[in-house]
Amino acid sequence: MNKFVSAVRQTFLLEVPSYGNTIFYSFGFLALTCLAVLTVTGVVMVFMGSAWWLGAHWGIFFRSIHLWAAQAFVLIIIIHALAVFLTSGFKPPRRLTWMLGAVVAFLALAEAEFGYDLRGDFSSQYRALQAADFFNGAYLGKFVNTLDQAQAFGLHIIVIPLVMFALLFGHYLLVKTFGIAKPYRPEARYKMVAADHRKLFLRGGVLVALIVALAAVFPSPLIMPTTIADVAQDNSPLMAQTLTAEFTRTSDTATYFNSIEPYTYDVRRAYVEVPYAEYASSTGTANALDAWRAAPPAAQTAMETQASAFFQSASSTADLAAVVRNANPVISAVGSLVLMAKSGLYEAAVNNENPTINPTYSLRFLADTGVLDKEATALGITTDQWGMVREEGKTIPPGAWWLTPLGVLDHTVLANDPNGDRDGAEILGILALLIVFFPYLPYANRIPEKLHIAEWIWKRGQ
Repeated sequence: MNKFVSAVRQTFLLEVPSYGNTIFYSFGFLALTCLAVLTVTGVVMVFMGSAWWLGAHWGIFFRSIHLWAAQAFVLIIIIHALAVFLTSGFKPPRRLTWMLGAVVAFLALAEAEFGYDLRGDFSSQYRALQAADFFNGAYLGKFVNTLDQAQAFGLHIIVIPLVMFALLFGHYLLVKTFGIAKPYRPEARYKMVAADHRKLFLRGGVLVALIVALAAVFPSPLIMPTTIADVAQDNSPLMAQTLTAEFTRTSDTATYFNSIEPYTYDVRRAYVEVPYAEYASSTGTANALDAWRAAPPAAQTAMETQASAFFQSASSTADLAAVVRNANPVISAVGSLVLMAKSGLYEAAVNNENPTINPTYSLRFLADTGVLDKEATALGITTDQWGMVREEGKTIPPGAWWLTPLGVLDHTVLANDPNGDRDGAEILGILALLIVFFPYLPYANRIPEKLHIAEWIWKRGQ
């Protein structure tokens, strides 16, 4: 046991400046403590599955711990970076230490957002759609599709964590090599003392206890996800209108353009032709769309126009059996798909067309109905209401408050910008680069010295 304790001690600094035992120099360790909690709870949740973390008592508790640990992780990383900034701890030979830490910080923000995408509730659906707009505007939509749960899962539990652990290991080696930064002012007094590991671990224990307590008192919110079957059951005319818009290629997805064009699939084929062919085959009925395909272009357009006008009436789907028998093949096909959607089979059929990117197709269809925006507005989480910064109509947990800079941009310089996602991504990208390379920026890297806050921090350990 003594050998184990000795080995653990050797992984930490054994001697530090007198101010090194203060809370200001514990935030790096506390960030690692949060990361350990996130890793343990994350592994348990992966093995137990989404049904457990969404519905079971202990599953909700673990999900809540995971959420609060993520909140603490981001907050502590920011405070840690601020402490290093104020004490000019990025000066040579510690420039690379700062740069690795800064990259880890931005990876942590991305990790948190992919975690929200995977939660499995309404928030996941809406946030995934908003994030997709951001990545599409940043020209990354062809590589990062937040609507693809398999990709988000892989990024969240494998790719980003592995990169973070590698960078953190390099960060740790540099800290171990160079130690805690000494005062840049030669007149500052300090002495080298033994590192107080007991105090360090005590602070870590208090942090874990606080995270667990917050999870127990303020559990992670849950609003069940919206399904296409819900839309069909609650508002059949809206379901029919959306299907008609997909068929005529006038829906939001069909006309989507945001710097790049990530949705290259044919909405008519994806949302009407393929699922309707499956419906006709399973019910043993003739494919009504064959008559539409055989008609001349002018007649096809007339059928589409008639179908659009027909389903504008709130009573258009009151008798779906009669709708299915309608002489207009487009009206008949749409009526059949409304029936299919009510049974819950339509959403599965749509997603099975391209299962490698589930649930991209169904989420885009739900977005086309307008139901998700309506519900998000009621919950207070649309872009106009500061979007992802807030939780679903709640203030505790506080939501992704770290996205406040993006919210500020959306409400100020980008308020009337038609390419807001693209420009916002470019602004934040430039800001990220400036932060990463801050130690090399002349004049700017002297700002902390002008603030004279470092002297106050150093004196805490005297």
